[in-house]
Amino acid sequence: MLIAFDSTQQALRAEMLLEYAEIEIDICPTPKEITAGCALSIHFPEEDLHTVKHVIETEDVAIRGVFKPAAAGYEEVIL
Repeated sequence: MLIAFDSTQQALRAEMLLEYAEIEIDICPTPKEITAGCALSIHFPEEDLHTVKHVIETEDVAIRGVFKPAAAGYEEVIL
C-alpha cells in the first residue's frame, strides 16, 4: 500500500513516526497516477494498515490519501 502527501514535511514526519511504530516502510517517488503536491510517498505492507491509520490519526499527519495497487494503477482506500 502507499501513502501520498501534499508536503515533503508531512512525508518526512510520517516516515519518522511509522519507523518509530516499527512498521516496515519504503520511501519512493509518488506514482504519476496519483496527483499529489509532494514527490515522496511511503510504501507499507497491507497488513499494517490498521496501525498506519492509527498513527496518522493520533499524530494528525496531513496526507493526500492511502492507495492500493489496482489494474489501472492505484485506487484510493477510504480510511
